Amino acid sequence: MSSFNEIIHSDKPVLVDFHATWCGPCKMMAPILQEVKSALGDKVTILKIDVDKNPDVANHFHVQGVPTLIIFKQGQLKWRQSGVVPAKELKDIISRY
Repeated sequence: MSSFNEIIHSDKPVLVDFHATWCGPCKMMAPILQEVKSALGDKVTILKIDVDKNPDVANHFHVQGVPTLIIFKQGQLKWRQSGVVPAKELKDIISRY
């Protein structure tokens, strides 16, 4: 979890996608996240966390359902939402930070 903490303490926004391989809506997020990364490039770091492989991290942030998206900046939780978020909305939210 230490490398995770190092990543979320970045000066640029870090979007963390808590997902699971068996989750249908999570699969819908993959192309959305690619679109966001293509549009924003180096302005954002996108990190995918499999809740089944990383239960400690998921529990630490009280992730109850997947997908759950959380934006961190300098280690602070800035925004959080569960469920599929459209690319345009996600780009707008990230741009605020």
